[in-house]
Amino acid sequence: MSRSRRRPNILFFFSDQQRWDTAGCYGQPLPVTPNLDRTAAEGVRFEHAFTCQPVCGPARACLQTGKYATEIGCFRNGIALPRSEVTVPQRLSAAGYEVGYIGKWHLASTGTRPVPPELRGGYKDYWLASDVLEFTSHGYDGYMYDAEMRRVDFKGYRVDCQTDFVLDYLRTRDRRRPFFLFVSYLEPHHQNDHNRYEGPIGSKEEFRDFVVPGDLEGTRGDWRENYPDYLGCCHSLDANLGRLRAELDLLGLADDTLVIYTSDHGSHFRTRNGEYKRACHEACIRVPLVLCGPGFRSTAPNRCPMSRPPITLDEMIAAGKDAPPAEAAAGGKVIRELVSLIDLPSTVLAAAGVDPPAGMRGRPLQGLVEGRARNWPDDVFLQISESQVGRAIRTRQWKYSVVAPGLGGSKVAAAERYVEQYLYDLAKDPHERRNLVKDASLADVRRLLAERLKRRMAEAGEKPPVIAPAT
Repeated sequence: MSRSRRRPNILFFFSDQQRWDTAGCYGQPLPVTPNLDRTAAEGVRFEHAFTCQPVCGPARACLQTGKYATEIGCFRNGIALPRSEVTVPQRLSAAGYEVGYIGKWHLASTGTRPVPPELRGGYKDYWLASDVLEFTSHGYDGYMYDAEMRRVDFKGYRVDCQTDFVLDYLRTRDRRRPFFLFVSYLEPHHQNDHNRYEGPIGSKEEFRDFVVPGDLEGTRGDWRENYPDYLGCCHSLDANLGRLRAELDLLGLADDTLVIYTSDHGSHFRTRNGEYKRACHEACIRVPLVLCGPGFRSTAPNRCPMSRPPITLDEMIAAGKDAPPAEAAAGGKVIRELVSLIDLPSTVLAAAGVDPPAGMRGRPLQGLVEGRARNWPDDVFLQISESQVGRAIRTRQWKYSVVAPGLGGSKVAAAERYVEQYLYDLAKDPHERRNLVKDASLADVRRLLAERLKRRMAEAGEKPPVIAPAT
């Protein structure tokens, strides 16, 4: 329909706790993500993409509103998205979109209970979700709740079952309006009550010969026993991305559908603190970000719709595990500016032809893709909670973070006084092994970064704080 061509469908494919370097198009040597690699070759890959809050609930709140977590009040897990917030799906719905959500919500604070309509953030046309999916399921088997708050059980590997629900939605909707469907997977997040990552059966064997990421090499943590299953989770996500893109092609929707793939944060495998995230380090904050579809097509000759069925495990074995996916080598447009999850809400609205409101942070990524962006920020800003009351800034060369001493990150959203915590020279130390925060020769660097961080905090609605040197 001409209407859908002017206003594309938007499929937001969202993983949980996925590092950027799990994907072949970001350098992963094993064939973990052939379908995402192909998507990147046919679309646009953002080389330097970061979360704005390395915690599940706050990152989701930012994505649904286009505001920073402290502005919304959802600065930690367990705080429901305020009903007063006008969300991205509400704005799209007002513009004539059908809006739906499938998977993990984590913005209602209902735990294992169903999420009532008033706490669904405006996703009013289709709903199948659990507030905390890791509480209502395991790697295999579980349940979610439908729009009428009825329990819907599933049996099988969680990623596959969730994708089955997405396919059913795509096949049965009436197509009178373009859709915005947010698909929020739990993988590769660890399974809380089992205290481990749960890949599909066979993951430990299939990915046992993994290459150790540089930030993990020589450290303790729990990556040795968990990384093969972690990659197995990512591989399963990738296979199901292939299923969804193939179905869009089969239904004749691929040309008119923008696919967005990203994650809320990464994982450092208990090497930086006692758990997996909630820190400023690259393993926590850097995420994959690939867009493919209207407005985000590669200049390469590949067409964005899936031109053949998704790559199977047998094909990858036949090609050899050490061979990079052919699609990854085919190219694709790569954006090297620093971008943040906070840029995605305005990007989604712009794709739908809806003007982002003045109070929305971030900028549409279309400006970078089309080469018309002016004065694009050369840094990204992060708020860190629960493990600490922390703030950080990441430039092309430097990582600089501060922490509020004596304050609990689950109780306090912000502070008036911070102390310098980390300084990394990413050009010389990309794996962040040497903290330079007390290096006297870099006092001027820290001073300039502190001033920049204060400006970013003020832009996010925070009161500029006092930042004291590390002692």
